Amino acid sequence: MSENINFMTILFGLFGGLTLFIYGMNLMGDGLQKAAGDRLRNIINKLTSNPLLAVLVGTVVTAIIQSSSATTVIVVGLVSAKLMTLHQAIGVIMGANIGTTVTAQLIAIDIGEYAYPIAAAGFILYFFIKKKIVKYTGQTVFGFGVLFIGLNIMGDSMRPLVEFPLFINMIEKMSEYPILGLLTGTVFTMIIQSSSASIGVLQELASKPIHPGSTQALINLQAALPVILGCKIGTTITALLASIGVRINAKRAALAHTVFNIFGSVILMFFIPAYADFIRYISIKGPEVDIIKSQIANAHTLFSIINTLICIPFTGLLAKIVTLLIPGEDDGLERRTFYLDRKMLGSPSIAMDLAMKELARMADHAQDMMNNARDAFIKMDMKAVEKVMELEEVVDMLQDEIVKYLASMLSQGSLTEHQSTRLAGLMHVTNDIERMGDHCQNIAEFGQIRQNENMPFSDEAISEVSYAFEQVGEMVNNSIKALRNNNPDLALLVTSKESEIDAMEEKLREQHVKRLHGKLCDPQAAIIFAELIHNLERIADHCNNIAEAVIEGS
Repeated sequence: MSENINFMTILFGLFGGLTLFIYGMNLMGDGLQKAAGDRLRNIINKLTSNPLLAVLVGTVVTAIIQSSSATTVIVVGLVSAKLMTLHQAIGVIMGANIGTTVTAQLIAIDIGEYAYPIAAAGFILYFFIKKKIVKYTGQTVFGFGVLFIGLNIMGDSMRPLVEFPLFINMIEKMSEYPILGLLTGTVFTMIIQSSSASIGVLQELASKPIHPGSTQALINLQAALPVILGCKIGTTITALLASIGVRINAKRAALAHTVFNIFGSVILMFFIPAYADFIRYISIKGPEVDIIKSQIANAHTLFSIINTLICIPFTGLLAKIVTLLIPGEDDGLERRTFYLDRKMLGSPSIAMDLAMKELARMADHAQDMMNNARDAFIKMDMKAVEKVMELEEVVDMLQDEIVKYLASMLSQGSLTEHQSTRLAGLMHVTNDIERMGDHCQNIAEFGQIRQNENMPFSDEAISEVSYAFEQVGEMVNNSIKALRNNNPDLALLVTSKESEIDAMEEKLREQHVKRLHGKLCDPQAAIIFAELIHNLERIADHCNNIAEAVIEGS
């Protein structure tokens, strides 16, 4: 019975320490991310122009936030948002595998005896200092201390394990059958979703003497290596989970993380004895029980570096492999500008043409929003609602970037009178297109309300709404064509139709009021109908503004 009590004590100590370890690591990473603000995402996004640079960025960022899983999740998000290509993502993921080894190296230094004063110092800064940068630094230091407190608890709790013959036998089996160690590391890491924590547990467990007073480590390096490789495979589960429900390329980025780690791990499994000898050769010398932590850390780091160096030249091949494994077209939106080139700001005519191209692209998105808004309301298509919301974000982003680009052009002070007039017109058109998108979003939300509340609309009302969409849709199409082709004749056609739309709105309102009085329509539906028609009329107004800008600029 005492064995059961002892075992439960060990179990509680192990998982209690592991909890503190993960909590401390998360605190530390979160504190650093807060201190950096949005700069981490920006760094990852902007400094990944080539594979080597992408690897460097992934290494540095992961070393900072202490989690390859967190970096990979950020990358998956950026790929899903079309802010990063699949090739860029693979480079960052490779680097993340190197950066995550920093935790094991810190553990190997064995500064556990200083854990409590470190945590205390961090606590004071975190809880008592108001200045944000100091507060977040304190959070980082506090997390660092808590991490090592957790390690100490794990180490103390696992000490009695050397007295359990069954446990010793299991360790011997892992040494005899490397695949068992690989599976152990994989499953354990998949459960706790942190390779750093898994390897931290391995380091603490391995550093116990196999017998009291012995210099031989409980787990030697050769037995530890398959577990390390399993941890590398298991940590990919977080990114795979994060990729559920995202775009195809984001799924491929997450899968690339898995393929990359499996490839390296499987290859090294055939060279474990030779690799173990090499790690012993390059590591510090001393009794095994004292240096095993450092050996495990070095094996972890060197494996990640070698695997990355081997795979960097084959980034394109890895991208092709994951594309074959997850086939299909990525129809996601490009959440970036295509044509705005700041190097052209000194050439106003060229810069304005580039702004015009970006504006036309923005207008195409607004037209797509109109089509999807119609389906969202009339067909109660919830996918169309999602599409409108997605397009709205892109349109807002493009408006912001185009306006800033045009403002930068204006600040150059080298515009002719005609160019200044045209620039002002483009700014107004940009705002008109963005407002069209806002109204389409409102209409899509009406469709969502109609679906969620099962709101009844008469066939006559739906017919009138369809007619209104048809008329306003014609204005949208013609105004965008006129803008794209600088066609004043088509623009005149748009302006001539504006009064018709105003009259149509008034007529449809009157007819709907009659249905309401005749109790042929639900009162709540009547409000939605009136708001929808008004939003369509406002879209027509913005189409008219765009058309007038085309006429004035021609």
